[in-house]
Amino acid sequence: MSLDELKVTRAIIDRFNEKLKSALELDVAIVGGGPSGMVASYFLAKRGHRVALFERKLSMGGGMWGGGMMFNQIVVQEAGKRLLDYFNIKAVPYEGNEYFTADAVEAVSLICARAVQSGVKMFNCFSVEDVVVRNEKVCGLVVNWSPVEAAGLHVDPLAIHARSVIDATGHATEVIRVIEGKMGAKLLTPSGRIEGEKSLWVEIAETTTLENTKEAYPGVFVTGMAANATFGSYRMGPIFGGMLLSGERVAELLDEKLGRDSDDG
Repeated sequence: MSLDELKVTRAIIDRFNEKLKSALELDVAIVGGGPSGMVASYFLAKRGHRVALFERKLSMGGGMWGGGMMFNQIVVQEAGKRLLDYFNIKAVPYEGNEYFTADAVEAVSLICARAVQSGVKMFNCFSVEDVVVRNEKVCGLVVNWSPVEAAGLHVDPLAIHARSVIDATGHATEVIRVIEGKMGAKLLTPSGRIEGEKSLWVEIAETTTLENTKEAYPGVFVTGMAANATFGSYRMGPIFGGMLLSGERVAELLDEKLGRDSDDG
């Protein structure tokens, strides 16, 4: 069998174009491929929604890859262990049953693989530079290549339409900052602005991550650390139970919302 480099090239171009074209009209567009974004994408796709995830970096996983200070182990509390078990990630008890450790590489790899296998379209090296709006509601994303953004090149972006958007960009709250900065929009926060992230307090942060997982602007939900940064709570460091549970929670909220919108429509 002879190999043809042009056929290899055509195969990559054709298959990628097919994937990108299939993601132009979505139920949910997720920005950020960290643990909460990947978990949300999996559960939404599993429920039959058209989902794509856009990650700025070359690899998915966000802060989970590095564990704590590049010690590639993560910790979850007892509540979060349920999701490790669900994704078949080995969880090892640490000093009783209150904390569990897991290999960060195994955790990222298995969650990412399950998300893709469930039907999520994943795009790495994509930056979101703006949102699409209609009547004071976000209904899509404006995307470009991350290397274009990094090089400061003046290259026009492309648009993606989505019924809902999830900001899973962590501390940076990139989508919410675009909405606040470019439109001067009033957010669904106490002040109407990004409340800002507070310093580390694990016990409070793990609880408020779930409480703050909700709609922050019409059409945009926040999850994971983006939820705490948007609504003004603490950071949690390298404990990941709240991040995983937040991804599951935002999927539940959007599944309900998309179902209601369909019933109304």
